[in-house]
Amino acid sequence: MNSTKRYRLVNIRLQHFWGIVAVLLCTAALSGTAGEQQQKSSGTDDVRIHEEFENLDDWEALTFDKIDRHSTYEIAEADGERVLKAESKNSASALVYKHTFNVRKYPVVSWRWKIQRVYEEGDAKTKEGDDYPMRLYIIFEYNPAEAGWIRKAKYATAKKMHGEYPPDSTLNYIWANREHDKQILTNAYTDRAKLVILQTGNERAGQWVTERINIREDYRKAFGENPPEKASIAIMNDSDNTGASSVSWIDDIRVFGEENDESSN
Repeated sequence: MNSTKRYRLVNIRLQHFWGIVAVLLCTAALSGTAGEQQQKSSGTDDVRIHEEFENLDDWEALTFDKIDRHSTYEIAEADGERVLKAESKNSASALVYKHTFNVRKYPVVSWRWKIQRVYEEGDAKTKEGDDYPMRLYIIFEYNPAEAGWIRKAKYATAKKMHGEYPPDSTLNYIWANREHDKQILTNAYTDRAKLVILQTGNERAGQWVTERINIREDYRKAFGENPPEKASIAIMNDSDNTGASSVSWIDDIRVFGEENDESSN
């Protein structure tokens, strides 16, 4: 990780937030027309991404300064299918998807996931408990043309100092260890990261659970405004705060338009 990216690592948990998007911006620039090729390979113009984890060619590992123990990610067989297996043992690292997509054209994301167990000491409201056996990030790029003058000035200063814009914001879809009074929480480290609780506890541990979310709707609920235009995806199983361990699996990630959303019919 070069010096430009290192400035974001104010603390460990901000490393996770800022560092992931630093890689996103870098890999998106290197990928060229790969996004268009991904859309064509999906078989329908309305499906932007369809990741079945035959390989990890479209993903890049992200590790963090000051965290020596890294979570592991590998293609594995589960129930006769190839899936992504994520394992954390008092560790943290992530996988970042290399390509971006247009949130306004493709606001719906679906996937299926399974966990071995939750982290008993986890707590979505605290820095010490900000660990999850699986989380899926939607990471939004900053667009100066859509920013107010105060945010525009802050981001312009950051770019002048470090050569690139920080990310705008993120939605973190999590499997939490317990229920909270709200479904959408503000991350304990930054108000530009919102936690969306989809599953809680061990009741469904060991089972495949299918999720379907609408980024645009969730962003409006979380931030009170429309989302930025461009975003990408990251995946993480982390337990560096709680010191625990767990295995999780994820598969069949799809990003598509509302016309292809069966739940809206």
